[in-house]
Amino acid sequence: MKIFRLIRLNMLSENRFTRYLIYASGEIILVVIGILIALQINNWNENRKGKLFEREMLTQIQENLKADKEKLIEINSSFTKAIKSADRILGIGPEEPIPDSMRYWLAYFIQFERFQPITNSYEALKSRGLDQVSNKELRLLLGEYYDDEISHTIKSVGDIEKSFNDEWVPIMEQFIVDFKFKEFLIVSDPTIFRKPSKARNILILNKDNYNGAINRVSSAISSVERLEKILTESLERQN
Repeated sequence: MKIFRLIRLNMLSENRFTRYLIYASGEIILVVIGILIALQINNWNENRKGKLFEREMLTQIQENLKADKEKLIEINSSFTKAIKSADRILGIGPEEPIPDSMRYWLAYFIQFERFQPITNSYEALKSRGLDQVSNKELRLLLGEYYDDEISHTIKSVGDIEKSFNDEWVPIMEQFIVDFKFKEFLIVSDPTIFRKPSKARNILILNKDNYNGAINRVSSAISSVERLEKILTESLERQN
């Protein structure tokens, strides 16, 4: 900048004012161009950082969803097994002997699962703004799954545990002989499940709860699979 100042002073001293104005204007234009280039480079760096952040978060969310799906599939299988067990228990006729398998059917039904989705990567993304996700459809599906779907799924799965604690534990305390969670449950009078009784009524009502939970879990699995598909496509496009 010192050399430019010397040139300006030299022009003014030689009374070349017109040429000075042209030179000064050119200098201003060069400064403006330099500022614009600097801003462009800064914007490019910020965009690059944003894309790197988006990719990192989406990659982590992809891994989180994989773990969520594995657990949801496990829950779905467990609850389906519970309903089949309830059907077998309720299907025992009034004069039929109680089968030895009863202890296993009861254990498969009188149990619970827990769903604890991994949300830390989504929360980190959300704290920066979901507009960091360039794919609009993906942005919408992420919000639907994390801010809506999983809360309903947690509640439906949790209702089974609530029934276990509030309804089954008192009955088990009264009739239980031996018990190992999800493996076997032996009661002193297994006929309580084939004749009109509180235990039989709870079994029937809880079967409906299991059906409702399976519907909710199946919906969550479908949401995860849609997200996985779009995530894979988005990440492949960013390569």
